[in-house]
Amino acid sequence: MESERKRTMIEQLKAEYPIQVICDVISYSRSRYYYRTESDKQQQEEELKKAIIDVAGRYPTYGYRRITKQLQREGWTVNHKRISRLMRELGLLAKRRIRRKRTTNSGHGYKRYPNLVKGLAVERPGQVWVGDIMYIRLKDEFVYLAVLMDVFTRSIRGWHLDRTMEKQLTITALEKGLNQYIPEIHHSDQGVQYAANAYVQLLEENEIAISMAGVGKAYENGDAERLMRTIKEEEVDLSDYRNFNEVHTRIEEFLDERN
Repeated sequence: MESERKRTMIEQLKAEYPIQVICDVISYSRSRYYYRTESDKQQQEEELKKAIIDVAGRYPTYGYRRITKQLQREGWTVNHKRISRLMRELGLLAKRRIRRKRTTNSGHGYKRYPNLVKGLAVERPGQVWVGDIMYIRLKDEFVYLAVLMDVFTRSIRGWHLDRTMEKQLTITALEKGLNQYIPEIHHSDQGVQYAANAYVQLLEENEIAISMAGVGKAYENGDAERLMRTIKEEEVDLSDYRNFNEVHTRIEEFLDERN
């Protein structure tokens, strides 16, 4: 009992004083303290592994990010890197082959525009908007999300979710953005949705300079790529959408909160 009392004192005081000093004052072996602490960590790790196995059993389609989210809901203070490591140790990290859908079709006959933002210092809101498209997998279909972001403020200026990647997907997102703001430059990849006459006409009518990344040079649209990766990792990969209406509601909440 005396030993437990001393360990409690160390835990209470270690934020203010070196552990060695505390151990000397209360006559407690530092090596004993660290041995017990390591033992406690190992025990907690074993309990966490059991919790991971339990969640994986209840939700067999979940990857490590969704399992992390579920464990957090159940009271565990964990991050996805730790869960990924433990799942790998447990043999639960199966490599899944996922059929990917292309969202960029640059094999078209529309006019292509030069990259106006390469090396450009973005210094104010509305100077540059970037656009991109991503697909979201539902149980029985794919849906598509088009987003426009202000590079300086990182805020979402327009977005639209649809069941197809037809030109109306990006046009609607742009129209929503232009209802409130007019950027100086619009930057995107060379996908047909951004090069189509109707989309270009809308930009030109609002006197917006058109900029495009080079074909096969996704890094030249890096701000938009990073935005889509954030949406994917922080919302889409952690969700199990049942239908179009649900994914629309959740994406809207996520983007509103991000703004």
